[in-house]
Amino acid sequence: MAAAGAAAGRGLKAAAPYLPPAGDGPGGGGGGFLGPRPPAAVEAMARRLRGLDPELFRRLLAAVVGALRGEDCRGLTRRLLDSSRLSEPELGVLAAGLHALLREALRLPAAALKPDAFREGLRQLQVPDEFAEALGEVVFGARRPELGRERAARLPRLADFRWRVDVAISTSALARSLQPSILMQLRLSDGKALRFEAPLAKFQELRYNVALILKEMNDLEKRCALKIQD
Repeated sequence: MAAAGAAAGRGLKAAAPYLPPAGDGPGGGGGGFLGPRPPAAVEAMARRLRGLDPELFRRLLAAVVGALRGEDCRGLTRRLLDSSRLSEPELGVLAAGLHALLREALRLPAAALKPDAFREGLRQLQVPDEFAEALGEVVFGARRPELGRERAARLPRLADFRWRVDVAISTSALARSLQPSILMQLRLSDGKALRFEAPLAKFQELRYNVALILKEMNDLEKRCALKIQD
């Protein structure tokens, strides 16, 4: 019983994310917002929804939404096990699949995922209409921004950054003599402090790669904006 509670509670956060291949938009051809090949956890969950009690589904969905918000849902899932005929493995499959499905839908911008595309993706999975409606209330309801803020709040942010240039005037390694290096200190919002040193050549490599990533992110945002406008 404890294993199922962990799978449907805090353990849900350990599920591996699914990233659809490039070129498959949230509403484009292939497989909708889940990509051309839905995660195995979602497919396994969809097969077990047939014949599931609607009230039990709503209670399980509430537990998964709580897990997405960072709440401890082990007590709720334990009560679900005690009051239903589901076994621990069955409950774990349902909870993990719902968590993966909602996470994929919620990670997309609200303007990029349309209700029709979301319903079509669930229809391809053969999710019953009643369950699809409940899932749509979570993805497109008033609590969507709240779920987004809770997910972002779990990641530490950069609170302070300090640096200085150091030059080794005398060292046993002659090759490094008079070679500048960059000393950096990062302080995160969770209180952790990170310190590291990088030679000038490595710092230039880091600067180049960061600039390249920012450019690729900007290009990706432009492509997504054009796709939404079309």
